[in-house]
Formats: sequence, C-alpha cells, structure tokens
Amino acid sequence: MGSTVSQGALPGARHPRTKRHMKRISYAGNSVLTGDEIADAVVNYAEALARHESAATIEMPVRASDGSVVTASLLIGPASQLVSIPEPQAEGDLTDERLVHDLEQRTSRLESPRPILSAAAEQGDAALFNDLEYPGVTPD
Repeated sequence: MGSTVSQGALPGARHPRTKRHMKRISYAGNSVLTGDEIADAVVNYAEALARHESAATIEMPVRASDGSVVTASLLIGPASQLVSIPEPQAEGDLTDERLVHDLEQRTSRLESPRPILSAAAEQGDAALFNDLEYPGVTPD
C-alpha cells in the first residue's frame, strides 16, 4: 500500500509574490478587505499577542463596499479569532509599508527573548558586582 503525501504549502512557507492580492479578515462576526501583506502582518501580530496574553488596538486601511479606502480599528489579543482568506476577485491592492513594518517590529519585540533578572539583581546593584575584581580596590 502506498502513502498519500499532501501537496499543500508548509506552514510558514512564503511564496514569491508575482502579483499582490487582497485578503478578507473575518473578525467578531464582521469582515474587512485589505492588502495581503497587511493582512499577514495583522494575523502574525495577533498570534504573538495571544501567546503573550496581551492585546493592542491597530488601525489599518481597508476597502469599503463602495470601493473607497477607509481606516478600520481592530482590537486584537488573546481572545481574537481572526480568519484571513485570499480574495482574488478583488481588484487592486492596499499597501501600507509603514504599517506592515511597524507590525513586524511589534511582533519581533514580542517574540524576542527578554533577560530575566536573578534573585541577586532583586537585592540591588551591589549583589551583582560582588564577584568582580577592580584594579586598585581591595575588599574590606
């Protein structure tokens, strides 16, 4: 018997962009239409916020039903259930390089390890330097 191998994309895999598309983000019973890079950055940021049990409000450009571009505010956090779906029939693309960069930076800061202070650090600076030798200084 043979085994079946899935031909789907690997999680986290990025495909080269030949043409930008729009994506529909469904959230709290509603949905908004925005550029694919914006949608990807929003979903990644929401995931990072959820892992850190934190929340944030973001403002992003979205395409209104009349075709105009408006600003939507989204509160995202641990309870957010976002769904991002490609919308290939939608014409054009919305881009906001500054927003995408900002969301990527925020995500990166959440994902970067932070130093954890030891018990000695909580006792004050002196405890941190007890084992250091300073030229010309003799211990008491």
